[in-house]
Amino acid sequence: MVTGLNHLTLAVSDLQKSFAFYVDVLGFTPEARWDNGAYLSAGGFWICLSLEPASPASDYTHFAFSINESEFDAAVARIAEAGATCWKTNSSEGDSYYFLDPDGHKLEFHIGSLATRMKSVELNPYSGWEKLS
Repeated sequence: MVTGLNHLTLAVSDLQKSFAFYVDVLGFTPEARWDNGAYLSAGGFWICLSLEPASPASDYTHFAFSINESEFDAAVARIAEAGATCWKTNSSEGDSYYFLDPDGHKLEFHIGSLATRMKSVELNPYSGWEKLS
């Protein structure tokens, strides 16, 4: 049985550029680095940057990272200052900012949780909505 999310591995075309973006702009902690990759962590979660041709998803697939509400505006400003592209306008509960990393991977900073999302959707249900727990 799945007990949680272990890590994400992202293909990156320029390790130095992606490393700087994830550490300096997004605030990940560098844990290890080698010629073709790096391990970075944030809040008990880790990612692997792997140097290889990157093919970001062209659909709605994206990765959402939790962020403290008190840091949200400053984080969005850092992302904009770094020149990252905003790819979507927030339309769900809680503050969110949707942006692309240097390879075009779709990312999101989100304030909220599954509980806050469920409560919001229960007030305005999706078509066919069925709460299962």
